[in-house]
Amino acid sequence: MHISEGILSGTVLAVGWAGTCAGISVGLKKTDTSKIVRTALLSSAFFLASLVNVRIGPSSTHLSLIAPIGLVLGWSSFPAIFTALLLQALLFHFGGLLVLGVNTFCMAFPALMVYLLFGRSVRERTGVISALLSFVSGALAVMTGAGLVGLSLGLTDGNFAAASKIIIMAHVPLAVIEGIITAFMILWLKKSAPEFLQ
Repeated sequence: MHISEGILSGTVLAVGWAGTCAGISVGLKKTDTSKIVRTALLSSAFFLASLVNVRIGPSSTHLSLIAPIGLVLGWSSFPAIFTALLLQALLFHFGGLLVLGVNTFCMAFPALMVYLLFGRSVRERTGVISALLSFVSGALAVMTGAGLVGLSLGLTDGNFAAASKIIIMAHVPLAVIEGIITAFMILWLKKSAPEFLQ
């Protein structure tokens, strides 16, 4: 869901950076030393999962794992995702430095959202209920991210409305895939490393 450089208006870029800076500030305050390795590990997983990009007009689609990142890290998702996107922009020219704030917010906010909505329930429930909530988290995070990308483009220029609809529709199959991956990841973590979800 990287938005390319040179597309968004200055206002949208500023709002994106403001939201991202606020999220990173809170995320760093809530990241204690016991979570640093966990944050780095999930940032690396996000970096690798989102390297394979499929272009869709002024944006792109790819696996992101933002729901598992959100369910495990909570507010720490902002610095984790920002770091991965910064490295991708510098090393592979995905997105760009000016649009980094918007790209980060479009992925970190859905991660935080599913944490706030489903984090406690996913941790406390077991079996099918936990898997179902994890699936919903994965699908909802992807569709929210796609919606934020579409909104960013739409607020920049009304001519991007058609592209925004295509971007959102293209993410529906990915939402299902990410939901399934999230369910498997959370069930696996609950069995083999439950401390990750504490």
